[in-house]
Amino acid sequence: MSAPSTALPRPTPLQVDLARRLAHDIAAGRYPQGSHLSEQALCAHYQVSRTPIRAALRLVAQQGLIAHRPNSGYTVANAGTPDAAALAGHAAGPTQDELCRRVVEDRAARALPETFSERDLIARYGAARSVVAKALVQLSADGLVEKRKGHGWQFAPSLANAQALAESYRFRMTVECAGLLEPTFQADPQALARMRAAHEAVLAGEADMPAHAFFDLNASFHELLARFSGNRYILQAVQQQNQLRRLEEHRAYYHAARSIDSSREHLQILAAIESGDQEWAAQLMRQHLKTSLQLS
Repeated sequence: MSAPSTALPRPTPLQVDLARRLAHDIAAGRYPQGSHLSEQALCAHYQVSRTPIRAALRLVAQQGLIAHRPNSGYTVANAGTPDAAALAGHAAGPTQDELCRRVVEDRAARALPETFSERDLIARYGAARSVVAKALVQLSADGLVEKRKGHGWQFAPSLANAQALAESYRFRMTVECAGLLEPTFQADPQALARMRAAHEAVLAGEADMPAHAFFDLNASFHELLARFSGNRYILQAVQQQNQLRRLEEHRAYYHAARSIDSSREHLQILAAIESGDQEWAAQLMRQHLKTSLQLS
């Protein structure tokens, strides 16, 4: 009788996508060599549970990009550019979501010009034409790109100047505070706990986060509360603002000191929500956004 197989189950598409995203983030320098990868922080950043995160970490470790140490978790072992196709196994080229992320990040770094064509994206990212077409539809729906009257595409006006940035913050004060006061507001205790743990890890120094990664945690915090509002239009508005912010603020928006202060302010808002005091949470949110505007 043959011995039972000990092979690990084939990774799910979600696990593969998470592994590719993490590998890409390591290659982009978001997680410097030697930095610790906190499961709690990754769960909050990628908005998933621990199970797919753990599977993704194993996949990335198999490529030699991160190392696992007993009782201490994973650390970044190799910050070089990974082979995304190897991580995905049989997948060739980026997925739709991955392509959208890379386009936004490259535009934030000014690696992409203001105007471009579908052919430019196919050549730059090695993406299938169908994936590029779907990604452009998604980016257009998010208000990030526009079809040109003649040929090709262009990035939409963003938060490139002080006036636009101030208008964005005032708009967010109106929308995000209102979302906390919606009669349909309902918090998810497990999601709240994951978000709290991620911010507590930042304060405790357990999550070695560069500015890019903290920006993503910050954006996921605001989007999570908008999702709790139960109002689809509030959620869409916050998501669009996060995308606009990503184009201009992604690279160096947060100083180290501000990331600590912002984490504390977020935790105060979470505590108010956990206690059921939405009015106080809205007041804290307004002050948080006002402070961020003054420091921007």
